[in-house]
Amino acid sequence: MDSAPMLFEELCLLCEKLEGMSGKNAMVALVSDFIKRLNGDELEPAVRFIVGEVLPPWSGKELGVGYKTVYKVVSDIVGASGDEWLRLFNACGDFGATVQALFERRRRAQRLVTKRLTIREVYERLLRVCDASGEGSRKRKERLVASLFSDASPLEAKYLAKVILGERRHGFGEALMEEAIAKAFGVPLRLVHRVSMLTSDIGLTARIARMGRRALEEQGVVLFHPVRPMLAERASSLREALREVGEAIIDWKLDGARVQIHKRGRVVRVFSRRLSDVTQSLPEVVEAVLGGLSAEEAVVEGEVVAVGEDGGPMPFQYLMRRFRRVHGVRESREDVPVKLYLFDALYLDGELLIDRPLEERRELLVGRADEELIVESIRTSDLREAERFFKRAIEEGHEGVVVKDPRAPYTPGVRGRRWLKVKAAPHTLDLVIVAAEYGHGYRYKYLSDYHLAAYDPETGRFLVVGKCFTGLTDDELEMMTRRLKELAVKQVGRVVYVVPKVVVEVGFAEIQESPHYPSGFALRFPRILRIREDKSPQDADTIETVRRVFEEQRARQRISSGGSH
Repeated sequence: MDSAPMLFEELCLLCEKLEGMSGKNAMVALVSDFIKRLNGDELEPAVRFIVGEVLPPWSGKELGVGYKTVYKVVSDIVGASGDEWLRLFNACGDFGATVQALFERRRRAQRLVTKRLTIREVYERLLRVCDASGEGSRKRKERLVASLFSDASPLEAKYLAKVILGERRHGFGEALMEEAIAKAFGVPLRLVHRVSMLTSDIGLTARIARMGRRALEEQGVVLFHPVRPMLAERASSLREALREVGEAIIDWKLDGARVQIHKRGRVVRVFSRRLSDVTQSLPEVVEAVLGGLSAEEAVVEGEVVAVGEDGGPMPFQYLMRRFRRVHGVRESREDVPVKLYLFDALYLDGELLIDRPLEERRELLVGRADEELIVESIRTSDLREAERFFKRAIEEGHEGVVVKDPRAPYTPGVRGRRWLKVKAAPHTLDLVIVAAEYGHGYRYKYLSDYHLAAYDPETGRFLVVGKCFTGLTDDELEMMTRRLKELAVKQVGRVVYVVPKVVVEVGFAEIQESPHYPSGFALRFPRILRIREDKSPQDADTIETVRRVFEEQRARQRISSGGSH
């Protein structure tokens, strides 16, 4: 029998304790004990709240509430001025903590009713915010959010802000939550992780784990829940990649956006590598799958590329116009035509394929899909043949190749050396903007000097590896300034610190050791090549990749100078 409903305040107190802890095992134990006490209808929302989300990004629902709305709602409730916001914001460096401080300073913000918020009630009220749509939806969302904050205590207001904005400062992400779920319900962590990667839904994973080991073992793909993508590592050359893999399946590396496509009958949904539903932006991809993939049910992966009038590939920036609204309008198929290329099959007509080797998955895909939908590839261990294939990819306008182990299973969410990408321009990294400075001269009003960071999966932190102020057009500078201001968490002088969400591809001359950054590295002559709208911060290159590129660079320098060590 279910116990009394869990108060939202108890979840807030849990997160507050997590913020003051650093030991991973102690954090996992604390969360494990908490989630064991939750009722069935509380488990999914509570688990999501703790990791900083209301619904998974693929759900098709979003709150549509940003920092400006929360700022306005809180300001109206507590009667705070902009100066007071800024003073508190700069003092604590955290948006949620600023909200809490403002609520504590204003008697008007104290709870005026005796009713206590429960986890389930907060979740249901946030779902109503998601469902507000159509004409006047912005005002309705604002009223719903204001009503929720009005019923909150100062501590609850802090964590309402964090949940709504997707912030978390306690460092307890999905990887640790998987450990807490396994511990709470006495099931193997490997099974919890597998289900989490298959469903891309940590809340659903918790519910399945609560049912026991057998439920986890029997869980397969859930159609229209995207599977976390398998990720490739970098190789400095084809020689290095073939030395690691041996005989390989080598695909063209297209300058496009990776997509995962789910099909059931005539229903098709397309998901980006960030797990967002982008079906409405790519109707011709839906048409291509309906007309060219002979399966009743399927989960397949591929790349979408913008094409020009001659049918050749266009630069990545053109493709992003299909996903991003510019001046309120998203470009159409007439403005930017696209083409789909498939390279993997994860599920076909009731059979989960991820544990089967790539060579079998590819054979099944080729047997079900029209030839023009399959990415160009070869299978070889011969370096000269691979180099000819690489050269042809570059001549056709593509980025390079991906060298894949034919024997490798599909490992969702894992970045490994079973897939190795080799580019024509090897000196690039995908990095995250964590801060930006106002520029000088005509750039004085733009955030144009960017602090770039690599991802550290061990700690979940982003470590700065350099600053960059070149590469973006004036229009892009204006767009980036607006976007970073919305992500701002504090400002110190001319430097604005932001939530790490924007990924950019950066070219550079070399990597140097540096005592100035905690990462220990600095990029020499960095230049932003493009904004990676298709990548999440966790998809950025890791600090280990930066270290490996540095070591490879140093080895090449020793060889060129005649050294042997």
